[in-house]
Amino acid sequence: MGKLRGVTIQLWDKQKTGTDGFGKAIYEDVAVNIDNVLIGEPSTEDITDTFNLTGKHLAYTLAIPKGDTHYWTNRKVSFFGGTFRTIGEPTQGIEAMIPLEWNKKVKVERYE
Repeated sequence: MGKLRGVTIQLWDKQKTGTDGFGKAIYEDVAVNIDNVLIGEPSTEDITDTFNLTGKHLAYTLAIPKGDTHYWTNRKVSFFGGTFRTIGEPTQGIEAMIPLEWNKKVKVERYE
């Protein structure tokens, strides 16, 4: 059996593109490829709990690889030909205590 490997997704990250006439920063959404992301189907309990707590419909749970430093809160992500938005704060484990390549989980809802 081969090594477990994730897919590449696009995270829409905010990057500074300039300043306006008042000196305030202007940001633009830019797609950044994130490699080796696992995409999982959430359990019925996770779907129900997320809806009851946030009012949002959980579509998938993403496992983010160790060492990733991107900001995942309230961000747009694209994969499987669709666009999604992250729900809540990511949960993260201690890298050294987790045997596989992923230590962060992010929940997403269908966006467009």
